[in-house]
Amino acid sequence: MRVLVAGAGISGLAVARGLVADGHEVVVLEEADGLRLGGGAITLWCNGTAIVGDLGVDLAGTGQRLSTLSVRTARGRRIMEVDLESLTARFGSAPRVIPRGSLIRLLAAGLPAGAVRFGAGVREVEAGRDGVRVRTAAGAEHEADLLVGADGVRSRVRALVLGDVPATPTGAAIWQGLTPAPFDPGPTTTLMIGRQGDFGFMGAGDGLMQWFFEQSWSPADPPADKPVEMLRRRYAGWGAPVARVLDSLADGDVELFPHARHRVPRRWGAGRCVLLGDAAHAMPPVGAHGTNQALEDVAALTACLRAAPDPAAVVDAYSARRRRRAARASAVAANLLAVSGPRTLMQSEPLMRLMAAVPPRLAAPGFGRLLRALSDRI
Repeated sequence: MRVLVAGAGISGLAVARGLVADGHEVVVLEEADGLRLGGGAITLWCNGTAIVGDLGVDLAGTGQRLSTLSVRTARGRRIMEVDLESLTARFGSAPRVIPRGSLIRLLAAGLPAGAVRFGAGVREVEAGRDGVRVRTAAGAEHEADLLVGADGVRSRVRALVLGDVPATPTGAAIWQGLTPAPFDPGPTTTLMIGRQGDFGFMGAGDGLMQWFFEQSWSPADPPADKPVEMLRRRYAGWGAPVARVLDSLADGDVELFPHARHRVPRRWGAGRCVLLGDAAHAMPPVGAHGTNQALEDVAALTACLRAAPDPAAVVDAYSARRRRRAARASAVAANLLAVSGPRTLMQSEPLMRLMAAVPPRLAAPGFGRLLRALSDRI
């Protein structure tokens, strides 16, 4: 089968790699002039690393394997710790933090030469009974049996195929970066929760640290000229290591990423066009489920095509297989934003400390049940 994939991000390259392995002829159309390697680091939970392994990508030696998830109050008091090693033993794959650019390179390395066409953003789509034709911004035309829209939260394919409204802002955003680590965080990913916002940090391998500050945000808010100074004011009085991380940063290290959320559609495409990743279900990054859900899409779509290799019928089968879990993941992210985000008294120090009454032995099984509820793979 001839397949066009719009977008050379993680989901686009992953689905291209899976389809090539199944014997399909794949061309990836990417609007940028080269691979987009920025964007900090991502967290892959057990389901994400399992799917990447299924695609033939060896993550050993890349990024930072995680053994513990630690949740603390703004003053640094422990709320909960999750033993991730027990989940690694249970599910057979280890969670890991990986620089986005490193994963992009690994996925792209498994594609045939010339499979990715740069400077080829999708502008027009014509889908008929026998195939689909795509015209790029440069005027080139491509024909295929199936089009996969993996072109992100502002997906052109989604707009053309579903005529859907854009993802809407959630009222929050993160300031984040991937920078040289001011100390070794080891194999622990840490989240600190307070009324001013959230702060998270984790190692990403090669002496790097991924960190983020999450807080309320509106599109009407003026951009901060000096974001590090703004963050120092907002998070003043927080426990270690907030000040130490901020002292290691310059303004150029900090990027703003507003949260957005799609209404997850009932049908993830039409005719011979399907969507995956943020193009189908953009969600807040709270809980780090977005990329993992995109990889679940990849696994589901490739499995549906193996079971019934009819591009005209894949939309219904794929939508039915993925819609419920993706909608659940989106709801989880939105609900976690309401609990951990900077909006209510739920984030006061006394109430946060009450949550520490949860026995540690229950934390890992509970988190494992959540991952199982969001995954077809583990």
